[in-house]
This record gives sequence, C-alpha cells and structure tokens, in this order.
Amino acid sequence: MTTPLFEALHITSSVSIVIISISLMLIGGFAMTRITKRLKLPNVTAYIVAGIVMGPYCLHLIPTGLISGMDFIADIALAFIAFSTGEFFRFSTLKKSGPNILLITVLEACLASVVVFLVTYLVLGLELNFSVVLAALASATAPASTMMTIRQTHAGGDFVDTLLQVVALDDVVGLVAYSVAISLALASMTGAFQVGNVVTPLLVNLFVFLLGGLFGLFLKLLLHKRSTDNRLIVTIALLFAFCGICALLDVSALLGCMSMAMVYINTTDDSRLFKQLNYFSPPILLLFFVRSGLNFDLGAIVGVSDSVGGVSLLTVGVAYFFTRIVGKYGGAFLGCLLARKDKSVRNYLGLALIPQAGVAIGLAAMGARTLGGSMGQALETIILASSVLYELIGPACAKLSLYLSGSYGKGLEKLAQIPENPAEQPPNEVERLIQQIQAIQRELPKHENPYYEEELAYDEAADEHAALYGYSLPGQTARRRNPRSWKP
Repeated sequence: MTTPLFEALHITSSVSIVIISISLMLIGGFAMTRITKRLKLPNVTAYIVAGIVMGPYCLHLIPTGLISGMDFIADIALAFIAFSTGEFFRFSTLKKSGPNILLITVLEACLASVVVFLVTYLVLGLELNFSVVLAALASATAPASTMMTIRQTHAGGDFVDTLLQVVALDDVVGLVAYSVAISLALASMTGAFQVGNVVTPLLVNLFVFLLGGLFGLFLKLLLHKRSTDNRLIVTIALLFAFCGICALLDVSALLGCMSMAMVYINTTDDSRLFKQLNYFSPPILLLFFVRSGLNFDLGAIVGVSDSVGGVSLLTVGVAYFFTRIVGKYGGAFLGCLLARKDKSVRNYLGLALIPQAGVAIGLAAMGARTLGGSMGQALETIILASSVLYELIGPACAKLSLYLSGSYGKGLEKLAQIPENPAEQPPNEVERLIQQIQAIQRELPKHENPYYEEELAYDEAADEHAALYGYSLPGQTARRRNPRSWKP
C-alpha cells in the first residue's frame, strides 16, 4: 500500500501512510474550495474534483488499497446526511400539505426514473439490470445544495416550503426505488424472477424504518438532561451503531436514519442537536466526496463498456444527464398541476430539483459494491461524472427558480411591505422610505455566514463543556459577539 509520493519520501509505515493520506484528502479538498469559491461553485464539486486530481488516474497521491479500505466512509456520511434531512419531517408541517407534497414527490421522482429507463434500455440498448439501477438513482435529489441556496438568498414563501418538503421526501422515494431496483438487477443476473424479489426489499426497508424510529426514542431517553458534550457523543454513537446493524443486514441505513431524526424532532422539538451535528459533520462529508472522486475512472468515461451493452459511458452519461432533468421538471410540473399549486410553484419547482450529489453518490457506491466488476465501476463513474455537472448548474438553477417564483428579490417593495390600509400609511414619501429601511434592518440577517446557527450551537456546547470543567474559551465567546469575524 504505497504511491510514488510515499516511495520518494521513503515512508513505509502503514500507520504513517494512512494518517498522511487522510491529511492530504482533507487539505486537498479544502484547497480546491478556494478555487471553486471564486467560481461560485458548491463545495461538493471542489471535493469531488480534488479526489479526481489526487486519485490513481492523475497524481496518484492516495494508495489504491486505502481507497478501497474506506468503504465505511460512505455509510457514515450517508447517515449524517439522512439524519439532518429527517429534521424537516415535522408532523405539524406534514399534516398541512402532506398528501399534495407526497403526490408531487412521487411524480417527480418516478417520472425521472421512467424517462431515464426508457432512454437507456430502449434507445441505447443497455443491459436491463444496469438500466434499472441507473434509473432508480435518477430519482434522488441533493437537498444540501438546495437548502444552502435558500439560506444564502433568505428566500421564503409557499414555493420554499413546498421545495423543502419535496427534497426531504425525495430521498425516501429514491431509497425505496433503489432497493427494489438492486433486487431486480440481482434477480436478472441470476435469472430467477420472483415476486419475493420485489416484496422483500420493501419489507426490509419497512423494518429499517421502524428500527430507526425505535433508535430515535432511545436517543430521546439517553439525551434527557444530558450534558452538552455527552449529547454529541451519544448521538454519534447511536448513528454508528445503527449503521453497523444495517451493514450487518446488508441494507442501506438511509431510511432508518431519517426515521430516527423524524421521531426525535417530533418528540423533543430539539433543533439544537441538528445544528451541532451539521457543524460537526463537514470533515466526514469532505472525506466521503473526496473518496468518491478518488474512485472516478477517467479512462472509463471515454471508453466502451461491454458489461453495460457496448455503449461508451460518455454517451450514457450525457443521456442520463439530460433525460433526468426532463423527467424531474416534467414530473414536478405534473404533480403541482394535480395538487393545484400556484403557477409560480408549478412552473419553477422542477428547476430547483436538478442538483444531485450525496445520496445518489452514496447509493451508487453501494450499488457498485453489490453489482461488482466493470458494471459496478461503470455505474459509479456515470453517477460521479453527472453529479459534478449537476452541482455545476444545480445551485444556479435553484437560485433562478427562487427568483422567478418571487421567493426573494432585491427591491424595497419586496423586502419590506408597507401596510395597504390608508390609515396606517406614512404621511409622505420620506417617512415611507424611512419605514421601509427600518423594516429591512429588522429583517436583515446578523451575519453573512450561512452556517452561523450551526456554529453558534456548537460554540455554546463547547462553552458549556468548558464551564463544566472549570476553564474558559474566550475566543469562542468573542466569535459569538462578533459573528462577522467568521471567514469561510
């Protein structure tokens, strides 16, 4: 387990190689964000590109054996992603618009899968099992990119509420679709189609969902009146334990982690825990996406793979990229039409559902591990390549949809509404302008850091821990007093 870099430096200790490699992955991912930030691209793109550059097909800085030995990173990262998504499954919100949101989600997710399957299987003539799994992955959307765009624009309204609920439910539909698809693919490879091949994964996912709910209740009991530092320890321990159980059963922990978070947030209303975890998780997510980039085969994307039907992966990737967008937009439009949503939601919701990264990449890694061989490699290569492209245009499309739907704007009339009642109107234009400016100042965020709430919750936990053991952390207190001192 070595590379030309370690050989040149005469580093042979396996422990040193592992530690230095992880350090290189962290530094490389961070360094790449300095470039993508100037290009106004999301961090996910930076991490994947950093992995490709450091991988065996470019600089070869990270040993191949270490890359394959870090499979568990995907499971852990998906657990954090799924748990953070589960925060948005509040029963009070779902009761108001649950049926309509479910209808929109199912249609936009399923139509994307159907369109991708028809093009890949019937038009391109790819293998049935490969087409089924690839089509199932098309249903997933990246909630992180969409939520970050909403934070940065401070958008609000019916469009944003609908979008947040759809992207939260979207991954549930995607996971179920993937579970059924991978079972059908394995049955196709063995030549034994049975009803149980479809029913079994659904029952398994139902079991995982219920088990995750029990873990959520257990988490609530363990965190009751628990000190702040131990809350983070216990939560991560339970997430890891749940991932281990799911890995033992050879099923995805995604749905169960969502269920765990859903039960916890609805029984405690403790959003602070999610903020602490969201501020803790970036290094883990960075390693996950960098490792995904390390697995990217640059040579395969321009080559022809006989295992998927003798078509170049570049052709498959381009077809997947465009047909998924068509399916997402068409499904969202049809769902909003049937749900009788306003025109501003109906026309632009599909634009905000284009991003695809974390969940799809994680499921692709699991699918590659299940299918194995060149077929599994081809699946992961296509999803990685398309995810980079989706992350390049996705946030811009999401921001455009928010603007076109009227969810945010820059005009004074948009930022600060003046009462229409004549009795409450200011007597002249000067006072009207002053009233608008004062209203805007009240609405303005206190900082430009979209992660501020997570950072504040994390710092408060650290201060409480410091007070518990009798020492102080003046730097953190000062940072809370002056949030503008934060630098991305």
